[in-house]
Amino acid sequence: MHIELSKDKRYYSIGEVAKAFNVNASLIRFWDSEFDILKPKKNAKGNRMFTPEDVTNLQLIYHLVKERGFTLEGAKIHLKEGQKKTLDKFEIIRKLESIKTQLNDIKNEL
Repeated sequence: MHIELSKDKRYYSIGEVAKAFNVNASLIRFWDSEFDILKPKKNAKGNRMFTPEDVTNLQLIYHLVKERGFTLEGAKIHLKEGQKKTLDKFEIIRKLESIKTQLNDIKNEL
């Protein structure tokens, strides 16, 4: 799971975010209510609009809960205690996954 953030886009709708993570919008709303780290804006209709920073934080929450099997409480504690370190590791993992994909693409072209 990886969402490409557009440099031109300032906000993402909950539908776009849910589709990118392949989850229901209700799960994104639930995580929004559970994790203080998420701070989406609301438009005039009251719809959540997520910033690129929110999407990055959602990627981190997704990684901890869905990929690593943390409970919500465990993920909250982990984020509070070591947010910077966790974020750095998360970024390293994502970059390595990207490099792996590129290398596999090169290998397949040989």
